[in-house]
Amino acid sequence: MPYFCIAIFLIAFNSMSKPSIPRGTRDFGPKVMAKRKYILNTIEQVYQSFGFMPLETPSMENLSTLTGKYGAEGDQLLFKVLNSGDYLKDISADKFESKVLTPLISEKGLRYDLTVPLARYVVMNQNEVSFPFKRYQMQPVWRADRPQKGRYREFWQCDADVLGTPSLLCEADFVKIYRQVFSKLKLTGYEIRINHRKLLEAVVEKADASAHFKTITIIIDKADKIGIDGVKNELINLGLNETQTSVILSLLNKQAFNAANLANIKSALPDTENANKAIGDLTQLLELLNHQTDFVYLDGSLARGLDYYTGCIFEVVPTDVQMGSISGGGRYDDLTGIFGLKGISGIGISFGIDRIYDVMEELNIFPADGTKFTDVLFCCMDEKAFAYCLPLADDLRLNGIKTEVYPDTSKLKKQLDYANAKNISWAVIIGENEMNNNQLAIKNLVSGEQELIDKNALTLFLEKL
Repeated sequence: MPYFCIAIFLIAFNSMSKPSIPRGTRDFGPKVMAKRKYILNTIEQVYQSFGFMPLETPSMENLSTLTGKYGAEGDQLLFKVLNSGDYLKDISADKFESKVLTPLISEKGLRYDLTVPLARYVVMNQNEVSFPFKRYQMQPVWRADRPQKGRYREFWQCDADVLGTPSLLCEADFVKIYRQVFSKLKLTGYEIRINHRKLLEAVVEKADASAHFKTITIIIDKADKIGIDGVKNELINLGLNETQTSVILSLLNKQAFNAANLANIKSALPDTENANKAIGDLTQLLELLNHQTDFVYLDGSLARGLDYYTGCIFEVVPTDVQMGSISGGGRYDDLTGIFGLKGISGIGISFGIDRIYDVMEELNIFPADGTKFTDVLFCCMDEKAFAYCLPLADDLRLNGIKTEVYPDTSKLKKQLDYANAKNISWAVIIGENEMNNNQLAIKNLVSGEQELIDKNALTLFLEKL
């Protein structure tokens, strides 16, 4: 066989023998999943304590549902799904240009977030939905982004939204939810940053640059990545002059969320509808929080560059770890209107479980026993011991004790090595002597101590520990 044929064969063989996953996606082993579920369960419990109800929507949506809801940059990050079958069979050569071809061969896409699917769901089920509609949703989303630390192509979002009320009590509740979730997770180094889209509009109005508002918000939203100098350069490249740029930059600072700072911002802006609406909302929110605003900051550079936000916007960033935002959200007053249901005000937040996991892992603040899957392992020395121990194992499980039976009659050392590898605390050892005397040998795998107990006393013995 020619050498180049052998080389091609080896390359093909190696590629087949080394499975891989797409960049920006990950496998999660049992220990990682235990930690992720700890985060998910904590968030879910807090959501439920505020009266939110669960909802799930399909992984795929029609592209017509997704397109145009996230701005030009967001549309570019949509994962598109090819139509089934021979999707090119009816496509003529003159249509092989991406903008023309894409809608002809792809009618569906993976969801970019959970908010637009929520709006679609509410519109489709408006006769069954009771308003205000409070739902939480915890599912994966997909974005065709460049993978990097804290940024993945597939990741989970944990959303909560309220549709059908403009009340700022919702904003206050979400600030409280942030505080409760991070308190329960023992994550103390974070900032809740708040801004208002109308405040941004008022600033851009003062700079006489309203025609560029959407682009300016996208630029401002990159301030934490490119810095104030980078924002200034991009604003000038957009066509703004030095005076306009200075007006915008003057109000991009982060400061304490209090009445004095709100008053200073109000005095710096003209008396416009946008300015009055923003300051009015933020003042009312401050009052609803009863001025308990530790962890909370007013951040003029927060823009949340999605087109559908209209009111208060939120972002949470960790302060003890180098990481982007771990949660965000805001008020959107007419998102359902794009699907034909007008006048439904909404607000929501979303926790990024992947980034929260990375932060907690780096800080080493997961519970020490969070990756324990089994409490008790039955070690059987012969086949007869299986029938002896199975009713006991069932009884432990019914009493909430996580229990395994080792499936083979291997040497005791092998069975105990298995228990230690899984961080199991107790081994119940059953051999001929134990069965003859109606007893159990129970071994504490932490201390190494072992004792004999009556067979019928096992559940009571373990419940007391």
